[in-house]
Amino acid sequence: MKVENKKLTVGSLLGWFVLIAFAVIQIFPLVWLVDFSLASNNEMFTNGLLIIPKVFRFDNYVTAFTDGHFLQYFRNSLLINVLAVVIVLFISIITAFACTRMHWKLSGLVKTIILLGMMIPIHATLLPNYMIYDKLHLTDTIWALLIPYVAFSLPQGLFLTSSFMESIPKELEEAALIDGCGIYRIIAIIITPLMKSSMSTVAIMTFLNNWNEFMMASTYLSSPKWKTLPFSVLEFTGMYASNYSVQFAVMALTAAPMVVIYILLNKHITKGVAMGAVKG
Repeated sequence: MKVENKKLTVGSLLGWFVLIAFAVIQIFPLVWLVDFSLASNNEMFTNGLLIIPKVFRFDNYVTAFTDGHFLQYFRNSLLINVLAVVIVLFISIITAFACTRMHWKLSGLVKTIILLGMMIPIHATLLPNYMIYDKLHLTDTIWALLIPYVAFSLPQGLFLTSSFMESIPKELEEAALIDGCGIYRIIAIIITPLMKSSMSTVAIMTFLNNWNEFMMASTYLSSPKWKTLPFSVLEFTGMYASNYSVQFAVMALTAAPMVVIYILLNKHITKGVAMGAVKG
């Protein structure tokens, strides 16, 4: 018995060491980002992974906030991402209901085709999308970002919502039909409240996946009207020199909402993914 306890202790210590090492590796980029954002430009070219600034330059954040069009770009990012989340949730729920509850010949094929979108990298469609948007005069509009954000978030949303919906007893819907409820009322009153955990997971993951997207935004947008938050970094990039410390401050400000959301809603993400995977 003593030998078994010793093995268990060594194993648990090894497990804790691996988890702590993995956590440090994951957190280090964020620490490095904040560290460099509080230094001066001259201190960045010193040796070492981290810098101990002689003076903590909090004015870098003030400059990033005032001169980087932060509020305007933040508003655009928030608007586009919130709209994308709402549209993805709406389409995911009604599509999942159509594919899992309604009986029609092409339900499985349609679901498979949509889920295949998870295998396509979002940036692989840059050129064809740009050509289509250019002909439809959609470049430099909110739709240029909203359409691909929704399209590439929908497969993941459908996967999670349909997996969870399959676990809901059909007897609830049959009883509602007997009472005179229509399809849309069943979805709104019965199905949707039961899918809160799955919906919260889809909403959070859609928001986080699209928040820092820059390649499509830089390709489709040219005027400041609909530019998103990552564009603030370019405000401090010059032809011959860049204000690197302020750029790090901009990146820290851009990452802050995602970090806060993930910390506060981490349990919902884990719970929703686990329930969708097990029940699917």
